[in-house]
Amino acid sequence: MIKKDISRIVDLQCQKPGKNAIFVDMIEELTTYRSQDLSDLDSLMHELSATSFCSEALLRAALADANVHVYVIRDEGRIAAAGTLCIKHTLEFTIADIESVVVSARCRGRGYGKVLMAALIEAARRYRAHHIQLTSNPARVAANRLYQALGFERYETNCYKLLF
Repeated sequence: MIKKDISRIVDLQCQKPGKNAIFVDMIEELTTYRSQDLSDLDSLMHELSATSFCSEALLRAALADANVHVYVIRDEGRIAAAGTLCIKHTLEFTIADIESVVVSARCRGRGYGKVLMAALIEAARRYRAHHIQLTSNPARVAANRLYQALGFERYETNCYKLLF
C-alpha cells in the first residue's frame, strides 16, 4: 500500500556531486535497445544477484510484452538504473509487480533509486493497479529502507516458487 504522495519525486533532478554537476537523463521507458543497452542491463542484473542476468532473448520478450514495462535511468548515455513494472489482471484485481530494481554501484547515493521507484509507482497508477507488490532481499538494506520510506509495508505471507 502506498501511503505517501510521491508524484513530486518524479520531478527531482538528480545530479552528480561536484562543482561541474551534470544532470542525468531522467526516466525512460525502454522500447528498443542497442547492444550497449543489453550489456548495461546484463551488468546491472549481475549487481542485483550473482546468478541474475539479462539475455537478449529475455530483453526482447520483455519489450514485446504489452504488460511489461522496463524503465531505465541513463547517466552519461549508459543505463545506470533499471526496474521492471509487470501488470497482471486477475479476477479480483489489476496488480502491479515491481521487479529487478537495481542502481549501478557507481551511481548509488545520487537518488536514482528514489526517482526510478517514483516513476514505477506513477506508471502503476496510470495502469489503474489496485496495489503494487515487490520483493526484496533483506540483505539489500538501503533498498528496503527506500521502499518503506515510499510507503510500502512489509506484508507477511507465504511466498512459494516452483523452478522448471
